[in-house]
Amino acid sequence: MTAPDDHGDPRCPPHGPMAEHRHTHNGHTHDHHAHGPGGHSHPTGVKGFLYGLFIPHSHDAANSIDDALEANKEGIRALKVSMAILLITTSLQVAVVAISGSVALLADTIHNFADALTAVPLWIAFVLGRRAATRRYTYGFGRAEDLAGLFIVAVIALSAVLAAWQSIGRFFDPQPLENLWWVLAAGVIGFAGNEIVAIYRIRIGQKIGSAALVADGVHARMDGFTSLAVVIGAIGVMLGYPMADPVIGLVISVAIIVLLIGTVKSIGRRLMDGIEPVYLDTARNALGNTPGVLEVRSIQLRWIGHRLHGAATITVPDMPLSNAEAIATHAASCLGKALPNIEDMVIRTVPS
Repeated sequence: MTAPDDHGDPRCPPHGPMAEHRHTHNGHTHDHHAHGPGGHSHPTGVKGFLYGLFIPHSHDAANSIDDALEANKEGIRALKVSMAILLITTSLQVAVVAISGSVALLADTIHNFADALTAVPLWIAFVLGRRAATRRYTYGFGRAEDLAGLFIVAVIALSAVLAAWQSIGRFFDPQPLENLWWVLAAGVIGFAGNEIVAIYRIRIGQKIGSAALVADGVHARMDGFTSLAVVIGAIGVMLGYPMADPVIGLVISVAIIVLLIGTVKSIGRRLMDGIEPVYLDTARNALGNTPGVLEVRSIQLRWIGHRLHGAATITVPDMPLSNAEAIATHAASCLGKALPNIEDMVIRTVPS
């Protein structure tokens, strides 16, 4: 008996990317492939707009890349381009800091430079992700992405401390600002550069299913808004409030710390093999709706880098091994349509 033709089965989600899987039945292991993206609803209206702006998800893309090697290449390309843009932006801001003395702009420049540097460990992680699994690292090197996330947190936290230190110092040792129009221009440049990087990183992160790259894009977007805060500080100084500059610099530092809270939670969840419940619900529905599957007894999923790994046990009618294989193959195909980026899924069948 062959696997059912899922092209005509309305209970399977639409076709999408390929995902390798294995299933076992009565002690025998078999390799197959599954296909496809899935999704779930998000808030709408103003809440939905803000949700999509600051909390985009890596699984939102309709055409996620299923091949791990190609995904890593796309990720590295995104990091190269975005790092170049941020370094150009930072260089322009450094020049303005030198002629203006704005600590708010200095705080923003320090953070933009730190954000550019965070691309380096993520770049290394994507390169490591290309390496094949070994006898010691049997799941490969995808976890390097999460370790890079920890380094990113440390760098951003350090940039917040440095920015706050400079701002507090200006409260006790105020200095006049010069060339305020240049400060305004630098703030606008910082916003534009960061927003371009944010859009690019988030788009590629969603395309390849990388939560780390999406999060890095959100960081860039937040950096863009802190650049706008620099503009507000300069306008305040123009209106006769000289303390507006160090106050805005301090506000930027606090904003960075607040941003880090969500990032730390996200990375910590990944390191603890945490998974968004929607993935389990989607996987359970996909397997349970497969013809021949009587029950989904258990299912486990976890992220390793930007790839999903997991295992499931399904109940099938008491039948020959070849028939159970066909059902498992079809179940894997339905699962792949519902969830993108599945690198390895072990499906075990047990008779009813």
